[in-house]
Amino acid sequence: MAKDTKTKKTPASKDNGKSSSTGDTANTARQIIVHAQYVKDLSFENPNAPRVLIEGAGQPDVEITVNVGAQLISENQYEVTLNLAAKATAKDNVLFLVDVTYAGLVSPEGATADEINPLIMIEAPQLLFPFVRAIISDATRNGGFMPLNIQPIDFVAVYQHNLAQQAAAQTSN
Repeated sequence: MAKDTKTKKTPASKDNGKSSSTGDTANTARQIIVHAQYVKDLSFENPNAPRVLIEGAGQPDVEITVNVGAQLISENQYEVTLNLAAKATAKDNVLFLVDVTYAGLVSPEGATADEINPLIMIEAPQLLFPFVRAIISDATRNGGFMPLNIQPIDFVAVYQHNLAQQAAAQTSN
């Protein structure tokens, strides 16, 4: 249904040139500028090597955790951190642990005060994610395992989950 809605909006905006240009201006005016991105922390542990590499551990169970944070650095610049951690186990043996905190310095442009938090907490992590994914894939491959390719993350759902947790914490206080 979402595709149908988008399809219906596109012809309507083409028919009404004034609505299209106003909508396009609003969408292009709101953007996030990435000033820098970097690895803030990286850890890879292979605690049972070389035994697990020699014996073969079979199909591992992989547990992945995701955390997103942001800190105001200056008037309109934020440090957004994306932390991904993975723990692989097989037959009660830990195969590997990998933990990456990747950060970006970003500035929202053309966003209203109400749009800044979602822009910083959803759009910025989406921009950083492919780099974190590649780092984890390379680290696991370099550790002697098959590359761990993490599936795309729904950062809208992560943002909504964090908002729900904050609301629950405020009501309990």
